[in-house]
Amino acid sequence: MRATRFTHTVFLVVAAFFLASCASGPRFLTYDGPDVTRIVVHKAERRMVLWHHDTALRAFDIQLGRNPIGHKRQRGDGRTPEGEYFIDRRNPNSSFHLSLGISYPDANDRLNADEAGVNPGGDIFIHGRGRDFRRARGDWTEGCIAVTDREMEVIYSMIRTGTPITILP
Repeated sequence: MRATRFTHTVFLVVAAFFLASCASGPRFLTYDGPDVTRIVVHKAERRMVLWHHDTALRAFDIQLGRNPIGHKRQRGDGRTPEGEYFIDRRNPNSSFHLSLGISYPDANDRLNADEAGVNPGGDIFIHGRGRDFRRARGDWTEGCIAVTDREMEVIYSMIRTGTPITILP
């Protein structure tokens, strides 16, 4: 009888551990390295580099808006903005696993959109894939910068609100 209880207890502990390891929620990692002082996105190379002054800390392959050529001009154009922005918010409850908001549109983007009579759009983020886009290939976002969920956990731990981001063509 004791062997059966022991076997049952071991089974329950192993099952609980397995289920906990399969959880799909984000992991909140800690980072104690040098501050990320700038993010540089190279759209043409599909690469994002996190910098501490003149030292590259980490680099990530990225996916972009479904229409990656050129600067974002209006809502729905599928383009990723180009220019100088900053991280303006953090979203731990994102549908895309975790996300970091980019300060698009800025005053210049709004002025250009007003002159063209269009809505500049917004809600541009660096984010993971989330449940619905785990198998996404190529450029698939509506203008955001996407990485894998695991990479997003690392990025989220390293970047603070206010960090400048340069998005190059």
